[in-house]
Amino acid sequence: MYIAMNRFKIVKGRENDFEKIWMERDSHLEGVKGFKEFHLIKGVSEKSFTLYASHSVWDSEDAFLNWTKSEAFRSAHKGAGQHRDIYIGHPVFEGFKVII
Repeated sequence: MYIAMNRFKIVKGRENDFEKIWMERDSHLEGVKGFKEFHLIKGVSEKSFTLYASHSVWDSEDAFLNWTKSEAFRSAHKGAGQHRDIYIGHPVFEGFKVII
């Protein structure tokens, strides 16, 4: 199994905007070979930002990498840059192979 995460720092006070974007977007993940589940998780709030992470579970790292090269991936990320004002910096990717 493989877990893919992106960490996002969201401008304090814009959390509802960020959550709405994710709730309304089509992730294009359903039916993708190797995809198991997705969660958007909310972390700590600091003085200037709130931390979020997208968390997806895959059958394997190869399944995830194949998705990143697919039309479904391009469709899911189309227009991703149009809400730059709510982000502090770029998302930070973290990938994990499940051991146990």
